[in-house]
Amino acid sequence: MKNQITNALSDFFFEYETPRQVLVRNRRVGVVCRLIQLGVLAYIIGWVFIYEKGYQSTDTAVSSVFTKMKGVGYTNVSGSERVWDVADYVFPPQGDSSFVVMTNYIITEGQKMGKCPELKGKHNCNSDSDCEGGSFKRTGHGQMTGVCVEGTKTCEVLAWCPVEDDHNIPDPPLLMSAENYTLFIKNSVTFPLFGVTRSNLVEGIDADYISKCLHDPKKAPLCPIFRLGDIVKLSGFSFETIARVGGAIGIVVDWTCNLDVDVKHCKPQYNFHGLYGNPAETDKARASVGYNFRYAKHYMEDRIQKRTLLKVFGIRFDIIVQSLARKFDIIPTLTAIGSGVGIFGVATVVCDLVLLYLLPKREFYKNMKFKYTDTHTQDPDSEAGSTETEVSKK
Repeated sequence: MKNQITNALSDFFFEYETPRQVLVRNRRVGVVCRLIQLGVLAYIIGWVFIYEKGYQSTDTAVSSVFTKMKGVGYTNVSGSERVWDVADYVFPPQGDSSFVVMTNYIITEGQKMGKCPELKGKHNCNSDSDCEGGSFKRTGHGQMTGVCVEGTKTCEVLAWCPVEDDHNIPDPPLLMSAENYTLFIKNSVTFPLFGVTRSNLVEGIDADYISKCLHDPKKAPLCPIFRLGDIVKLSGFSFETIARVGGAIGIVVDWTCNLDVDVKHCKPQYNFHGLYGNPAETDKARASVGYNFRYAKHYMEDRIQKRTLLKVFGIRFDIIVQSLARKFDIIPTLTAIGSGVGIFGVATVVCDLVLLYLLPKREFYKNMKFKYTDTHTQDPDSEAGSTETEVSKK
């Protein structure tokens, strides 16, 4: 028993097995094999290493965006002149990555809580029985009192009076001057895996440059100051159309960086996409077009609470940061190479199938590839113990 264990361990540590190889001189099989290997090699070099950059590890950034608007607007509605500054037309005012710039509005001044007739078309009536007291209508302005107003033939409501009339949207937009407002974007990104931090205020962009530049895709692609009219144009929209009823535009800051070269080459690219707007051009089939919301400014007058209500039509800007940094890493490189070497085995498998099952001399090749031996058992009392030999394959 001791000798058997010793011999088994000796065979395990000091013997080496190698597959039997058969050299087949066949043009068809040789061409098929080389074509498959060339295809695999092209895949590894072209797709894995060049296109997908399989020799690099990747990381996405943690980012922060700060915005600032500048510009002044002027309106003259029925002889009432007004100047609009940033505090009046930007919502919210904190400089977020998503904000709205007002381009048109409907204003209802001097509203106070009381009873007044509903707008025509909101809830028409012929008698008080048509107005159920204490009830609400989803599209109405307040709670019905149960009274039908004879002069307007609409139900009386308890609401902020006079109620807003938003049937007629100003055309052209009241704040067409918004086309010349400017937007400053400040963005910083950090790739934690590589310990790299970058800002869109890259080398060469200083205070003097910012005070003079205006973004242009060709002449000044790195300038972080954008004219609103240019943003709308680059997104494919018409400013006058989108300014009338509002819409949404996406500003994409793209950081695609190869950190195998100097980090100063890691610079942002700006892209603009029209997300929603221009009802006359692309949204004809939609039931609701544009972008709007309401906000109110409350005040006291003669101890009576009043408010000025504005229905704001504006352009919503969403600043989206996309990032992908790459850098050489030995682990994905070896993984890609190992995968490629494994795929080379496909050529062997295909050629074996052709040899053994498709070619006319398949029986001859099969006999050459496989060596058949009879199973024999040695004397159990011998030092070598008992062994069993089976089919030896390639």
